[in-house]
Amino acid sequence: MEFNERTIKVIVDEAKCEGCTTHACIEACKTFSRGILALKDGKPSVEHLSKDELIRKGTECLACEYECHFRGNGAITIEAPIEGLAAYRKKHGMD
Repeated sequence: MEFNERTIKVIVDEAKCEGCTTHACIEACKTFSRGILALKDGKPSVEHLSKDELIRKGTECLACEYECHFRGNGAITIEAPIEGLAAYRKKHGMD
């Protein structure tokens, strides 16, 4: 599963969610964000929200990825593109 907030993409490797007992991502989303992640069939879900609601409610706090990494099964990756980063890295020999 993957979904977009304003400027980030959240990617959930649902296979890694199998057997997770902490559901740390859900708790983190409730605690540090607006609770956009819900538990459905043992996995995080955003099916209860429309794309517009995700954009509006998403705070881009990154807590779900952090908590999943340290207390869950490492199933969440967040991509946060930075405009101009590729050009900067090329200019400074950091390809």
